[in-house]
Amino acid sequence: MTLFFLVKYLHLLGAIVILGTGTGIAFFMLMAHRTGDAAIIARTAATVVIADMIFTLSAVLLQPVSGGVLMALSATGIAERWLLASLALYAVAGLFWVPVIFMQIEMRNLARIAAEKNQPLPPRYFALFRRWFLFGIPGFGSVMIILWLMIAKPF
Repeated sequence: MTLFFLVKYLHLLGAIVILGTGTGIAFFMLMAHRTGDAAIIARTAATVVIADMIFTLSAVLLQPVSGGVLMALSATGIAERWLLASLALYAVAGLFWVPVIFMQIEMRNLARIAAEKNQPLPPRYFALFRRWFLFGIPGFGSVMIILWLMIAKPF
């Protein structure tokens, strides 16, 4: 196995982790939210925050490093249009993902308080959930397009 294929494998693995963790997090948060049960939401959101910090953050940091090494090993220029589009979309994904982390933390905290006090979820939780959901569309969509660009290199 060459260094190029090892780095390419790590780069692809990072993309899989980002997509897989993102999909799993979205699914479990949505299912917890649908219960309306503050205790379930609090436990799920707590796990989601940990998963995002361990898995998603690691993969997000790995991608530009492994991508840069792949560029160097394959003599791919930064001016390649598919690569420029990928980098722009990576920035878009990051601009939507970073606030989502803080939203998840706040939703977790609001749900914990509601569960501890045996009270309904506050309006702030629902506002955050709507924003969290909406931010996921361009954030996750960008990553899906990046994956296609990495594979197809259409231009």
